[in-house]
Amino acid sequence: MPHVKVDDWMTRDPRTCTPDASVAAARARMERDDVNSLLVVDVDGNLHGVVTWTDILAAWPSPFDDLEPAEVRELMARVGVAEIMSRDIASVEPDATISEAVNLMFERKISLLPVLEGGRVVGILTNADLRQGLVRVLSERAGGVD
Repeated sequence: MPHVKVDDWMTRDPRTCTPDASVAAARARMERDDVNSLLVVDVDGNLHGVVTWTDILAAWPSPFDDLEPAEVRELMARVGVAEIMSRDIASVEPDATISEAVNLMFERKISLLPVLEGGRVVGILTNADLRQGLVRVLSERAGGVD
C-alpha cells in the first residue's frame, strides 16, 4: 500500500462548523449526521480546529449539576465551539501516502486527519476510512471474495 494516496481513501465533503457555532449546535449536528467530530473552518474553508464528541461531553454540564434542562440548553447555546476545540491539528495533503498518514496518526495518537489542499479543507481521513480501505484492498487481493 505504499503507493495508495490519502485522496483514494479520504471522505470528501467532511462535516464542518464555524468557530462561532455554539456547542449546542455542534452537538446537534454531530447527533443528526451521526459523526464523532466536526472540522472547524472559516467561510473560506480554512481549518481553525477540530471539535470532537469528547470535547462536547467534557464541556456539557453533568446531569447531576443543579441546572434545569432549559438552563443547560441556554448555557450551551452561548458557549462557542472556539472555546473548546483543539487547535494544534495535524493534517495531510491529498497526495500523501496512506502509510505516511497512518504513521502520523499513530505518532500523534489521533483518530482523524483533516486533508488540506492549499490550506483549505478538502476531506478528512478517519480510522473508519482506513478500515474501509483495508477491506477493499484485502477483498481485491482475495479475488473479490468477501
